[in-house]
Amino acid sequence: MDFNDQLIWITGASSGIGEGLAKAFSRRGARLILTARRMEELARVRAACADPEKVWIYPLDMADHDRMPALVRQVTEKLGPVDILVNNAGMTSRGLAVETKLEVDKRMMDVNYFGPVALTKALLPQLLERKKGLIIVMSSVIGKFGTALRSSYAPPKHALHGFFDSLRGEVWADGIRVVLVIPGYVGTQITMKGLKGDGSTMNEKGDGQHKAMSPEDFSEQLIRALDSSKEDILIGGFREMAAVYLKRFFPRVLSSILKKAKLT
Repeated sequence: MDFNDQLIWITGASSGIGEGLAKAFSRRGARLILTARRMEELARVRAACADPEKVWIYPLDMADHDRMPALVRQVTEKLGPVDILVNNAGMTSRGLAVETKLEVDKRMMDVNYFGPVALTKALLPQLLERKKGLIIVMSSVIGKFGTALRSSYAPPKHALHGFFDSLRGEVWADGIRVVLVIPGYVGTQITMKGLKGDGSTMNEKGDGQHKAMSPEDFSEQLIRALDSSKEDILIGGFREMAAVYLKRFFPRVLSSILKKAKLT
């Protein structure tokens, strides 16, 4: 795909995958809208891009759903219509269901599901009017199957697949492409900043982070994969990708493996 001068909106762009994608798209000549809660980190990412003058940053909390229509108007009035939306922002959690407060479950849904849905709905009318656009949604292998300790993280990821699969069926004839991305382990700070069942911050890396690919490698693989016509793009190590296919074809085998696996 040619990204030169395309206006690309990336949420959760202050670190991790969002930062990696911002730098990768910038090297390809794109104009970028970067949003996240931490403006100082967004400024750092902007300065690290290939052409900072083609990067605009805005604060956005993905749980602040009511603000999104106004922000879309503000951004597009200044910069013009958005060509590509990358719904990347999100957070994680770890905890036994019996010990996890309902507030944590609600927080996960607000940020990881309702946030991307609200922003997409705010942007969708202009995509439909122009009859073109690309919506990229960052899911997870946990969006394909649940595991122990992920009872609050898996539901919003599963819900993303339900919503955006349905949306794809509604907008494909209008020239709008919807791509769900299923990453395996990527080396980011998401686990450090995740929530425990009691709502406190985890402040520790999960076991999978020690064998994760870098956000830079992930971003390059994703951008290359966008040249294909795939609707779901799986990127990760052998074990994570094998688990997705085991769930599809041999679900009882995967269930047996997960019961014995170390999940942190």
